[in-house]
Amino acid sequence: MLKIAPDPLPSTESPLLEDTLVQANEYVMCALAVAHQSCSHLPKSPATLVMLTMMHELDATRMLLESALAQLQMSERPPSYTLH
Repeated sequence: MLKIAPDPLPSTESPLLEDTLVQANEYVMCALAVAHQSCSHLPKSPATLVMLTMMHELDATRMLLESALAQLQMSERPPSYTLH
């Protein structure tokens, strides 16, 4: 069986921003999987249009989370200086 629930954050005093963004991204991916399954099981339902709209919005949210995570990881990396 495919696991669609994300793992909980490790038990530390306060989660890091990067961990929070990763977990939020996993929740969005789970919601996308559920919406996709709902659309495939009920293709003629009137609710399918709402599900497709929700999938579009969740995908936009996923892209924003991935962008924020990439920006965070780039800001944590020490600057690389070249001598040429």
